[in-house]
Amino acid sequence: MRILWKLGRGFVKEIVAEMPDPKPPYTSVSTLVRKLQDKGVIGHEEFGKTHRYYPILTEDQYKSSSFSKLFSHYFNGSVEGMVSFFLKEKKASVEELEAILKEIKKKEEQ
Repeated sequence: MRILWKLGRGFVKEIVAEMPDPKPPYTSVSTLVRKLQDKGVIGHEEFGKTHRYYPILTEDQYKSSSFSKLFSHYFNGSVEGMVSFFLKEKKASVEELEAILKEIKKKEEQ
């Protein structure tokens, strides 16, 4: 998705060209692109037998949708469960935790 957001529109070969080495097979990228299209995340324009793809969702829309699914499926909608998981998995610095507390306090004041 990041590559399509960067390109705006692109054929599979252009998407593959933007990927880091070692590049995945063309067919793998083509399959992934079709799956994203089936999910309504990207669209396409036809040029004979080939397709040029473009993002339907903005990066923020995609993040929001993906996070909502992750949040509800893996954390059962629990903010506490999510924060606890990330604190255990990723060692947060004191500065990061203070920034999180600052955001919580701002939310309480609103």
